[in-house]
Amino acid sequence: MKPLKVALLGCGVVGSQVIRLMHEQAADLAARIGAPLELAGVAVRRLGRKRDVEVDPSLLTTDAEALVTRDDVDIVIEVIGGIEPARTLIVAALSKGKSVVTANKALLAEDGGTLHEAARQGNGDLYFEASVAGAIPLLRPLRESLAGDHVKRVLGIVNGTTNYILDKMDTTGASFTDALEEAQTLGYAEADPTADVEGFDAAAKAAILAGLAFHSRVTAAEVHREGITDITATDVASAKAMGYVIKLLAICARSDDGRSFGVRVHPAMIPRSHPLAGVREAYNAVFVEAESAGQLMFYGKGAGGAPTASAVLGDLVAVARNRLAGTRGPEESTYADLVAHPMGDTVTRCHVALDVADKPGVLARVAELFAKHDVSIQTVRQEGHGDDAQLVIVTHRATDAALSATMEGLRELDIVRAVAGVMRVEGDD
Repeated sequence: MKPLKVALLGCGVVGSQVIRLMHEQAADLAARIGAPLELAGVAVRRLGRKRDVEVDPSLLTTDAEALVTRDDVDIVIEVIGGIEPARTLIVAALSKGKSVVTANKALLAEDGGTLHEAARQGNGDLYFEASVAGAIPLLRPLRESLAGDHVKRVLGIVNGTTNYILDKMDTTGASFTDALEEAQTLGYAEADPTADVEGFDAAAKAAILAGLAFHSRVTAAEVHREGITDITATDVASAKAMGYVIKLLAICARSDDGRSFGVRVHPAMIPRSHPLAGVREAYNAVFVEAESAGQLMFYGKGAGGAPTASAVLGDLVAVARNRLAGTRGPEESTYADLVAHPMGDTVTRCHVALDVADKPGVLARVAELFAKHDVSIQTVRQEGHGDDAQLVIVTHRATDAALSATMEGLRELDIVRAVAGVMRVEGDD
């Protein structure tokens, strides 16, 4: 059988593992596909750089565009990341009728529509399982296995770096800074961790998940995003004392009327009895709630060279099979064309800690302000006395706009010395 030729863009942490797996599993891959795979070339920035895998020097090139548009190339794997030149190279490959496998979450979340349109016009496949949650088979179940169902909500931990940091803060009492430094030492966090700790990485993944779940085109700009840099050891300890753990969650939820959806990334308190509370270190886990299938949970390694390469190879097998059969995989599904509603319309619950004056009538005035903004209080307790007096309040569900207005009102009350902490609560309703 004539080999299918594969062009690889990038030979870093993931790319080197893709090459290793292609070599080590060549016979198995050929048997599963029905034809052998042949590496046609590897595009890199610098030819002389030392690499984690042995590569035939004749395969290396710095001319990525020439590689992806070669007539003999059947499939292109893109693992260089970023917006450009990845977008130009993927579009060029798809326009020439190649099939593309990519792990580029940032590009898919910013301009996935352009890629899908190029795939449609070029009659090629665009697969991207590795763009979200590493080795965890998550996108294909949403894209294919649940295509006959009605997905209502997707909730999960999709960034291993932030989960590692928050886990260490919870289990050891470490500060954010100390936990981040440990994550960087172990290779879980980049030297510049902004994309992770400020929630940009998780927001891109949330956009991809929402698009697949709700059959609508979603961009990262439509995702409400908050990071974890303001989480303190005191916040974590307070949550722990109440039986909660803090996680950075990606939440995609369809509205009750089915006409819109909300997509958000932010830290939240979840009960320690919740399955996501037990997701430790750099692991990922995602809940999918569908009308007929009920609740499904996907768990595993969400990052790293080998886990991500595993997802890339799975897509490679799929597009190679399609190419041999003369078929294509599923196209982008945007028929529902739902809109993302603003964060203010999203219904959430909050845990609020207030430093208050220790005198009669404080609770009544605070409760009055909550009632003014139609925010119902579920539980309230007072801790400490005198200068240490604090009210800890957990609300019932209310719109985020109402909760925000309540917090602004609290800051103006003369009996409230400070709003010591505000944290959304998920997973126990």
